Amino acid sequence: MLARAQEELLTHLIDYAGLFPPASLSMEEAVRNYDAYRRGEYRWMLGRFIVPAARWREVPLDFQMSVLGDVPYEMIETKEIVEPNGRTVYVEGVPIPELAKRGLRAKIRTGGVTPDAFPSVEVIARFIRECRDHRVPFKATAGLHHPLRCVKPLTYEPDAPTGTMHGFLNVFMAAAKPDRAEEILRSSEISFDDVSADDIAVMRRTFAISFGSCSFEEPIAHLKELGWL
Repeated sequence: MLARAQEELLTHLIDYAGLFPPASLSMEEAVRNYDAYRRGEYRWMLGRFIVPAARWREVPLDFQMSVLGDVPYEMIETKEIVEPNGRTVYVEGVPIPELAKRGLRAKIRTGGVTPDAFPSVEVIARFIRECRDHRVPFKATAGLHHPLRCVKPLTYEPDAPTGTMHGFLNVFMAAAKPDRAEEILRSSEISFDDVSADDIAVMRRTFAISFGSCSFEEPIAHLKELGWL
């Protein structure tokens, strides 16, 4: 049975980005998958459907979305400063103090399809602490297919390059213990010492919100391998 601290850590953690590399599914496939996931056994782990601004009106109205671009929707993600206008806005690549002043949230890119797309442990740890210090909630995107830090192929192609990938459990537990972030990000194990289920629940609701993944099934399969599910 899943411990409550683990359950709080995983609840609504994974935003589904099946439209994006390396999955790069069609809209029909991605919509079909998301609809199945939100009705399935692990629907409690599912977050929002990630969609580019040019296609957000193609998504069923009853889906919870996060839209990549400045559109009139409740949650958006951008790479530039925009006025919130009542929306929740995540911004990538803008200094955290500037986001704090404007009531915006932060977004960190934690990987990609090439080794150089993965930031260092130090960069992620510094980002987490700066968000904490300025009380800026954040989300992560890309490269977090695996629960724990590992060396894996970076795409699904037979000749895909390999590289060190950050673990999503590492990233979100580092957010629970920012002063030990580097240690946790490098660890091959997850410890709930010195942090309660209530602490993790608050952290997830108010600080470390979610991560985008082009696969919902792959993270679940790996969690099963770890014995978490």
